[in-house]
Amino acid sequence: MKSDFTYDLLIIGGGISACVFASKYLKNNITKKIALVEIGRGLGGRSSTRISKRFKGWKLNHGSPNFNISNSKNNLLLKSYIDELLENKFIKIDDSDTFFLNQDLNSDTQKISKFSCGFNYLSLGSMSQLSQKIIESNNLKDQIDFYFETLIVDLKFNDKEWVITSKNGDKFKSKYLICSTNLLLHKRSLKILNINQIPLRKAISINYDKKIDLLLNFLEEQTFIPRLTFLIYTNENYSYKDFYSKKQRYFYLRKNLESKYKFERIIFQKQDNNRLGIVVHTKNIEFFNSYIIAKDKEVFKQKIITNFNKLFEDSSVVNKLTFDEKISIMKWRASQPTGTAVPLSLQFSRKCRIGFCGDWFEGEGFGRIEGSIISALMLEKQMNDLIK
Repeated sequence: MKSDFTYDLLIIGGGISACVFASKYLKNNITKKIALVEIGRGLGGRSSTRISKRFKGWKLNHGSPNFNISNSKNNLLLKSYIDELLENKFIKIDDSDTFFLNQDLNSDTQKISKFSCGFNYLSLGSMSQLSQKIIESNNLKDQIDFYFETLIVDLKFNDKEWVITSKNGDKFKSKYLICSTNLLLHKRSLKILNINQIPLRKAISINYDKKIDLLLNFLEEQTFIPRLTFLIYTNENYSYKDFYSKKQRYFYLRKNLESKYKFERIIFQKQDNNRLGIVVHTKNIEFFNSYIIAKDKEVFKQKIITNFNKLFEDSSVVNKLTFDEKISIMKWRASQPTGTAVPLSLQFSRKCRIGFCGDWFEGEGFGRIEGSIISALMLEKQMNDLIK
């Protein structure tokens, strides 16, 4: 049965950027009622946790297992927010073992990586729980209605109100709209949603709002990194060779090894029952495409085990895997923006009552959680100043 819902503000996307924005927005009591619409089963976006239906008892951070904040420009807004997360005990400094593997399979002393610059932080729960805690901290009156497993396919704007339509025909009406995902603003939506015109372009005609025109022009030049994530549910007797006891352990491959083994990074994640889950990330386009066209996915999974075992063949800390380990594969069509970043000056259009946040905006956090948080904090501040 199709339904109509009316809100003061509607947020599309449930990643960490949306959660930070919604929490700050509620704290300032700007609006009475908010809706958050997310295609996934829960909050977190690319910083979420896979709770397997097929393999019971496993919780694996399959996107970002932790996050790093460089803040080299000393953004006080960001610094204050990270301090707030630490004070609330939502996060802690991540002191896990980190290995940067070179061609000799030794750990480089030069620990330079986009995944580890600045300070690394770890959620005290899962990554999905971090997003949930962020929202819950200010959603004390249950002002937010959540709509999960809901895909938005159409946008309309009539000068005073947004009308958003889901794939199943539900309509959401709202005074203001926030897009934390840029799927509905980007040309990739044409293929993914099987439509003829970018939803935001359809809603806002050209020359109506210069900010929207500029934003769409920048996004036309932005591309995305596709990734595969392999979630390995090890046998109950699988363990490290040493006695490492912390929750996570990271292995980053230098370019030469990444090219050879097709893996970008490997994260070991200890479960509540002390079993070891392994999450393997690859952005190798050849590997990605070979998976897409592979007729026998089981053969492809065996290749993952083979590459893993060859990589760690002489490791002093990592054991080999057997070929009966259980594996599931996540396909990320757009795991990380790259190329052209959108200027932060285009984050909010008062004329069209629409705001944007996410890691696709300019700055040192471009393509990372740092950028997601900064853009969310800045958008909330802009809207707070303009809508008073």
